[in-house]
Amino acid sequence: MHIETQGDGPDLVMIHGWAMHSGIFAPLTRALASQFRLHLVDLPGHGLSPQRDERLVLADCAQAIAAQVPRALWLGWSLGGQVCLEAARLCPAQVQALVLIASSPRFVVGEDWPHGVSSEIFSQFGSGLRDNYARTIERFLALEAHGSERAQSELRELRTHVFDRGEPALQALCDGLEILDRTDLRADLSALRVPSLWIAGRRDKLIPPAAMQWAAQHSPAGRYLELSAGHAPFIGHAAAVAEAIRTFHAEVAA
Repeated sequence: MHIETQGDGPDLVMIHGWAMHSGIFAPLTRALASQFRLHLVDLPGHGLSPQRDERLVLADCAQAIAAQVPRALWLGWSLGGQVCLEAARLCPAQVQALVLIASSPRFVVGEDWPHGVSSEIFSQFGSGLRDNYARTIERFLALEAHGSERAQSELRELRTHVFDRGEPALQALCDGLEILDRTDLRADLSALRVPSLWIAGRRDKLIPPAAMQWAAQHSPAGRYLELSAGHAPFIGHAAAVAEAIRTFHAEVAA
C-alpha cells in the first residue's frame, strides 16, 4: 500500500474516500503540513497502490495501514472514515484519536437507521461501473458536490484531480461499494477507546449530518462539528477543517 509522508510535527494519517486517492486532500494537506507529519494513504487499487490479487477488505486495510505508520491521529473521509473506525477497534495502540469527515458508521438506511442513502444507490453504481465506468464516476462526483454552497468549484476540483494518479481498479471500486453497502459499525462506537471528532457538511447529500451527530453522541469523548458544506468540506472549507483538527489535536494531546 502506497503511503506518502510529508510535513513535520505530530503524526496524522489521512485516508481518502471511494474512487479517490490521497492527492484529493491537497487543500487540507497544504494547511496542515507545517504543523503535522502527514501519512497520506492510497487504499488498495486506488492512486499509487496497485491492484493485486487481494480484495479490498475493511479489516485488512486497517491493519495494513496500522502496521506501516507510527501511533497517530487518524483522519478518514467517507469510506476512509470506516477504515479509521476499524483501525481504532482492531489496533487501538496505533490510534491516538479519530477525525471522521463526512463519514458514518452506517451508510445505508434501515428500519432502525434513517440517516443514510438507499441500498439501491450502491447497486446502481455497481451496475454502472461495468456498463460505463467514466459516467458512473462522474455521477458520483456530482453527488459529492451537490448541495454545497460552492458546488461548482468543488466539482471542478474533484473532476480535475480524480484521475491524477491513474484510474482506480474496477474490482477495488466494487469492493468499496460493497463495504459502504454492508458495513454497520454502530455497535462498536461505545467501545471506542479514543476521542473522536465528527465533521459534517450541513448540505451533504450522501451522509446526513444527523448520522454524524448521532455517532458523536454515542462515542465516548465524541465531538461534533457542522460546516456549511457538502460531502467534501476539506475542499471548500479547508481552513476551517484544518483549524478544527489543530484544536482537537491540542485537546487530546494535552
